[in-house]
Amino acid sequence: MKRLWAASLCVLSVSSTLPVSPALAAESATCRDVRFADVGWTDIAATTGLASTILEGLGYKPTKTIASVPITFAGVKSKQIDVFLGYWSPTMDPMIDPFKKGNQLTVLPAPNLTGAKYTLAVPEYTYQAGIKTFADIAKNYDKLDGKIYGIEPGNDGNAEIKKMIDTNQFGLGKFKLVESSEAGMLVEVNRAIRDKKPIVFLGWEPHPMNVQMKIDYLAGGDAVFGPNYGEAKVLTVVPNDYSTRCPNVAKLVSNLQFTTDIENHVMLPIMNKTDPNKAARDWLKENPAVLDKWLAGVKTFDGKDGLPAVKAYVAGK
Repeated sequence: MKRLWAASLCVLSVSSTLPVSPALAAESATCRDVRFADVGWTDIAATTGLASTILEGLGYKPTKTIASVPITFAGVKSKQIDVFLGYWSPTMDPMIDPFKKGNQLTVLPAPNLTGAKYTLAVPEYTYQAGIKTFADIAKNYDKLDGKIYGIEPGNDGNAEIKKMIDTNQFGLGKFKLVESSEAGMLVEVNRAIRDKKPIVFLGWEPHPMNVQMKIDYLAGGDAVFGPNYGEAKVLTVVPNDYSTRCPNVAKLVSNLQFTTDIENHVMLPIMNKTDPNKAARDWLKENPAVLDKWLAGVKTFDGKDGLPAVKAYVAGK
């Protein structure tokens, strides 16, 4: 999630359904290269790693491009990206809404994750000290050094924080948004925890931060991040014609259903610098039963039964 594409990119849009052909015809050779977008979040690295590992077992050649959310949507629109597993709704809705007007992208109807959340968070000791709601932040300007920590520039969560600052919502007009990256933000959070300093930052689940650190989510931000602490669903985005061009891959990505528990466990080694594909393969080796539903009706690239091929691949046979 780095920089926006040039403003001259034309804005097209998204349809709301992806019909998957019941009879998966043989795919063309161009479908073998499956291009994912990764917006730099560990949860998306985990789900992309899981999908990529499965595709490798099926005989495909997945790759990924690190890009910001706006660039990712534009890339899917222009068919330079085939699959994006990280459309968080509702926080990304304003970013994808302009693409809906031209019906040029497809959002799969079934979320690949439910029960996620995304809003401002604080360490437990900061919460106990009195910063429990969005309205409490401004009262503690000096203690917080006038800073709220976000992630990478162009991110939707950062945009919501910036909007609060620009409009002086909750009295935050004097605050500064500190942008860096997911990793950079967590360095600052861990430093603050080490020194027992108050800090407010952008938090979300699934993420190992929820088990590695004692944190609390702030109440009162429903108008900004949505109700229930920014409760979100995560959806999959593909080019509008992807189901007809590459029906077998489209079938797989439409089958993918993750849980916060799955993602937290796959994300943990990634946070410790393990390659996402290796972390995914290690997890799948220990939990092969999930493949039964994910690979229902899915073939290998050369048309064989996909389930035994992938199980053998992750087992190292």
